Amino acid sequence: MRFISLIAAIALAACSQQEQSMTVDAGMETAQPAADSIFFGGPIYTADEIPDLTMEESVNADDTVDMVAVRDGIIVFAGYIDEAPEYLFGEQTEMIDLDGAAMYPGFTDAHVHVMGLGSRERLLNLEGTDSIEDLQARVAEAAADLPDGSVLQGRGWIETHWPEGRFPNRQDLDAVAPDVAVFLTRADGHALVANSLALERAGINAGSVAPEGGDILRDDDGEPTGMLIDAAMGPVRALAGGFTGQDRADVYLEGAWSAARYGWTGAHDMSVPWADVAMIESLSEELPIRVYISANPDGLAPLVADGPVFSDNRRVIARAVKMYMDGALGSRGAALLEPYSDDPANSGLVLSREDETLSAMVLALENGIQLNIHAIGDRGNRMLLDWIEEAQNATPAGEDAAANGRWRDEHTQIVDPADIPRFAELGVIPSMQPSHAIGDLFFAPDRLGPDRLDGAYAWRALIDSGVVIAGGSDAPVERGDPRIEFYAAVARRGLDGTQTEDWRPDQAVTRAEALRMFTAWPAYASFREDEVGRIVEGLRADFTVFSDDIMTIPEEDILTVEPVMTVLDGEIVWRAE
Repeated sequence: MRFISLIAAIALAACSQQEQSMTVDAGMETAQPAADSIFFGGPIYTADEIPDLTMEESVNADDTVDMVAVRDGIIVFAGYIDEAPEYLFGEQTEMIDLDGAAMYPGFTDAHVHVMGLGSRERLLNLEGTDSIEDLQARVAEAAADLPDGSVLQGRGWIETHWPEGRFPNRQDLDAVAPDVAVFLTRADGHALVANSLALERAGINAGSVAPEGGDILRDDDGEPTGMLIDAAMGPVRALAGGFTGQDRADVYLEGAWSAARYGWTGAHDMSVPWADVAMIESLSEELPIRVYISANPDGLAPLVADGPVFSDNRRVIARAVKMYMDGALGSRGAALLEPYSDDPANSGLVLSREDETLSAMVLALENGIQLNIHAIGDRGNRMLLDWIEEAQNATPAGEDAAANGRWRDEHTQIVDPADIPRFAELGVIPSMQPSHAIGDLFFAPDRLGPDRLDGAYAWRALIDSGVVIAGGSDAPVERGDPRIEFYAAVARRGLDGTQTEDWRPDQAVTRAEALRMFTAWPAYASFREDEVGRIVEGLRADFTVFSDDIMTIPEEDILTVEPVMTVLDGEIVWRAE
């Protein structure tokens, strides 16, 4: 089939030897410009109307096309080569043969931290650390050449599979780096472990009181263990300062290019300081991805005063605010309706004040500002839905304003099944990261017990309730690989194939739904459904190309496909060697 398509393309191109062909419309000759580029030679999925696909069903030809033509960054034809107008094939038209690779609408990561992606390789990367001993070895190596008193910052450890069966502590770090201020952030970003020098310099000791929304873990003698949760992390984090000036811009671009190399064409960038928005907008011509910014709460006032920010090329948009209800499940900061099964004295942390949050919600509703609010535990999610409902009732035309505002629940990880229908009722979009499930479900049964797993990572139930899901990765919390996210959504298995009844296999989604979770639905969740997210005429030419067809190959093979090219506005911004 690919060979036939190639021959057809060449034949059609040969029929048109000029840049434009003349057509007659009501007696008037009008110029029809040729395409700048034509993509062909592999399956091309539109994500427009795709029915459920299974391994037993063949792909309906109506769901795919075999040619896409682009002019000035816009799709001008998406269909079949033998039906394409001849004028599209000009002498200067670039014919891009997919060579059997599969093309999709540009994948968008609907929850990612672009600055975190860029800084991941500049910090001590602790991904894959398999024990406290391994953690110590990595810290010792990184600290070996640092002057005394330096700060060593790392991120990426997860202790749930370690043989020691516990969080690391300050003594673990003191043993290998006593003269360097060390702090290592857990992969979820909601907890860190610091050594004694870092705690001392941050002013944290036995007499310290944990701030609201945070916790200082202590040993039997009341001394800090070195583990700080959520709001308690601030004084230690301040030791490292941060990237500034041109260095900060460079780190951001590194993060954007990291995403593009995986095949992402878009990123919904979460928790962005408002001061960074102008910097990101200034980078718009250099960015290889589209960035949709959800600013920190400090962005609410300027958005109310000045309205959304749009770069001239529309690669940078800021029109949303990110807020927090609770912490994370792994560090036992997610707010639960009942205590943690493996920590009966703990029900998690609430990070927002009701009065302040309700005031912000009403202000956002009145000014058409999107709120994207982190909620992980079943209590955190219920509180979020309750407060949204209260804000709607307190605002004239609040229900319509909320639906039009497309407010989002970021993560939606643990939900009481009774609350699932409320998302559609309140117009709330679940923004979920499939890789969280296939990582967390190794330890979530211990944290939650069997009953609360019914509403855990409930993609199927939420979609069936009438909502769309904006799919993302939460990188650098997770790797940020669209292949892993797609696999997790459709297989609901660990990367090693693990799956038990605790994983609730019935909550997996179809491949058609998974494709939409990373294309059409993030477009809707960012008010861009008429601009990106599908391969149809009139939309921007953003494409993701993989070496094989993730819609039809066996589930386990999804993880082995390779990114081939990333296309933004019709331009190949990244291509595999």
